[in-house]
Amino acid sequence: MATFTLVQSGHSTNVEATIDESGFWMDATAIKQAIGWELKPQGLCQLDLCIPVSRHPGLVQDGAVELSGLAEMLNRPLAIATGEQAAYLAPPRMHVDQIRRTRNAPDFQLPDLDGVHHSLSEHRGSKVLLIAWASW
Repeated sequence: MATFTLVQSGHSTNVEATIDESGFWMDATAIKQAIGWELKPQGLCQLDLCIPVSRHPGLVQDGAVELSGLAEMLNRPLAIATGEQAAYLAPPRMHVDQIRRTRNAPDFQLPDLDGVHHSLSEHRGSKVLLIAWASW
């Protein structure tokens, strides 16, 4: 078991996970904490929506959930960087398809060099140049 950083919906959560030949396994408690799906007798549930796990053999074993199988069921792309101990759970594909159709980037906020936060939506209707840089 190792600590992974799971990034999704604009925030990150440190979770305990195990990766083996059968998948990326997270304890059901960590799944609830990280992405809001709770393992109940009727299946994996979020609010009033439940996915029966009996229809998906191999998804749940000994109280752990296989994250790539869950991501597939939720129609959410998953990228795992085992060497970096990080995983990214993308928004549902239908959300990404909508962004492509409308050509509107999702809104977000970032601070400027003085620490003042600015949102992308402040500049709707104007051309915006975004420059990203990472040390890795």
